[in-house]
Amino acid sequence: MKKTVLALSALVFILSCNGAKKSKDNSGNKALDIEVEQEHKSVESPQDFSKYGERGLKYALETQGVLGKNLMQAIRKEGTLGALSFCNEKAYPLTDSMAVVHNATIKRVSDKPRNQDNQANVVELEYIETFKQIIANEESPNSIVKDSDAKVQVYYPILTNAMCLQCHGQPNKSIESSTLSQLTILYPKDKAVGYDVNEVRGIWSVTFNK
Repeated sequence: MKKTVLALSALVFILSCNGAKKSKDNSGNKALDIEVEQEHKSVESPQDFSKYGERGLKYALETQGVLGKNLMQAIRKEGTLGALSFCNEKAYPLTDSMAVVHNATIKRVSDKPRNQDNQANVVELEYIETFKQIIANEESPNSIVKDSDAKVQVYYPILTNAMCLQCHGQPNKSIESSTLSQLTILYPKDKAVGYDVNEVRGIWSVTFNK
């Protein structure tokens, strides 16, 4: 029973902590609010940018699904500490494999990374700050689509919920001592703690050819 609860908790964590919000228009079709930044003049229509935004978000969510499935398997076998080992050893290779499948660059990046390979670059840091301001204003975040001559970049925030705080909350409060000890071993340079609910923990950064 305990493992079942943990497995369900992991699913909630993956879908909520790393999930992207979707909406539907009155006809039932998926719709995305897109903020577009163009580096060059382009003949693309707003529908093209919406298409790019949906495509980028699709790649991110499919990657999220693969990570969630494998995380649940790790929890069933070894519990929460086993899940930490999975994230340390498998999350990055699995993300890279999904990038190969989609012929895209797919990253989860943060200004406070747990794995230093997930450190946001200068541009991504700007978008993280943008999303933080949006959330602070209690507004719904929109995908950001950045267009150049040949490539499209899509960004969307990763928001925390109560489940995320088990690994990303306050040490020795939301994060249990056993979990904190394992985090210290696996991630000696860990910065991804101290969060509360509904805060921007990072962003999905997806780049692909037009």
